Order: sequence, then C-alpha cells, then structure tokens
Amino acid sequence: MTPAEARRILTRAELIHSAEAVTRAIDRLAVDITERLAGDDDYPLVLTVMGGGVFFAGQVLPKLAFPLECDYLHATRYRNTLQGQGVAWVATPRAAVRDRRVLVLDDILDEGITLAAIKDRLLDQGARDCLIAVLTDKEIGAPKPVEADFVGLRLPDRYVFGCGMDVRGAWRNLPAIYAVAEAAS
Repeated sequence: MTPAEARRILTRAELIHSAEAVTRAIDRLAVDITERLAGDDDYPLVLTVMGGGVFFAGQVLPKLAFPLECDYLHATRYRNTLQGQGVAWVATPRAAVRDRRVLVLDDILDEGITLAAIKDRLLDQGARDCLIAVLTDKEIGAPKPVEADFVGLRLPDRYVFGCGMDVRGAWRNLPAIYAVAEAAS
C-alpha cells in the first residue's frame, strides 16, 4: 500500500473511539491491573504481543504501580492482511515463564484464536497463571476460545485500525481508533 492509499483510507474511515477515550480506558485498565497484581508476593512477567501490543504496552506500563519484568512475544495470524490465517510464532519470550504469573498485553481480542494459542502455550510452559489485558475487545457475535481479564474498550464487528491495530501494515501509530469504510475493506 502506498502512503497515498493509506491517507485515503484514513480520510474515509469512521472514528470509533477518540484519543481521549483511549487514554481514559488505559488509565482505568492501569488501575484495575494494579489492584489485581500489586499485592502478589512475587512480581509478574508482563509480555507484550508484537507488533500490535506495542502501543498499548507503551501507554499502560508506566502507569502500573508495582514491580514487574517485561518481555515480548510475537505470534500473528494477519501478516499485514485483512484476513486471519494460521497462527505463526515469530518470537517466543526469552524470560522463563515456569511458576510465574504472566500478564499478556495486546491491542485487540478479535476472534481470540491468537490469544488462546498464546495463553495455552504459556500455560503448557508452566506459567502459574496467565492473565490477558487488551486495549480493545471486538464484539463479533460469536463465542471466543479465550476471554480477556482486562478490557479497555469494546469495538463493533468491523475492521479497525489505530492504537496498535493496522490496516494493511499502516496506521498502528494513530492515537484514536477508526473503522475502515465498508468499500475499502
């Protein structure tokens, strides 16, 4: 996609959640996560799902008021396309997960296939507990194989971008969330 095509998609897109709404949701999530994890005897391992989770992690991590260890993983179904494929593991965490409480940070809980695979793999590797925090949860009207423990914002069942979510590789950097115009999807 060319820069001109990316700009055209943004021009035609519908604003779903403003930057202010995103900030309020992240602030609320930070409070909720801190309330749940701050009292633990050991500190959690926080794993950011690349690349979509980077925006969310960068915003929420400084607001978590407890000691934690950070690492990342990269599992994806989209690979800059509009349709999900099989889960591909690009990078696994370097930090040991065995006997640890793990908090996974991601941009969106869509169909839940990728996050379910991530959670299953971490538990199979011996994580004591695996919690999921997502900036957004898409209401797809169907059961999902996993639920998030912490959800910032709900989304309609449309192709969305911004705040870590991309449209054909572009616009992860936007501070607000938009839906692709129906004709462009």
